[in-house]
Amino acid sequence: MTRTLPLSALLAAALLAGCASSPDKGEPAAAKGDGRCNAEPVQHLVDKRITTEMAEEARAEAGAELLRVTQPNQPVTMDYNPRRLNIDIDEDDTIIRLSCG
Repeated sequence: MTRTLPLSALLAAALLAGCASSPDKGEPAAAKGDGRCNAEPVQHLVDKRITTEMAEEARAEAGAELLRVTQPNQPVTMDYNPRRLNIDIDEDDTIIRLSCG
């Protein structure tokens, strides 16, 4: 005799399995040259007028793989990317903030 479970029991088991937590191992430390951004070394660029060369040098100095320069009122995605350096500029192309993400 074959025994079958109702569909609702199978769905409940699947949902509960998705809620199971795994042990927290913490975030591994960023290795030098792994593409993760560190905005601290480029904070000296705040209040300077941005150029294409400066932006690329800041990306490299921050160790970031990606670069995003945003202007006032420019729509941007809200995703967080630890490998991206964000440079926010004002209407006069002056750097007002450098951050990672």
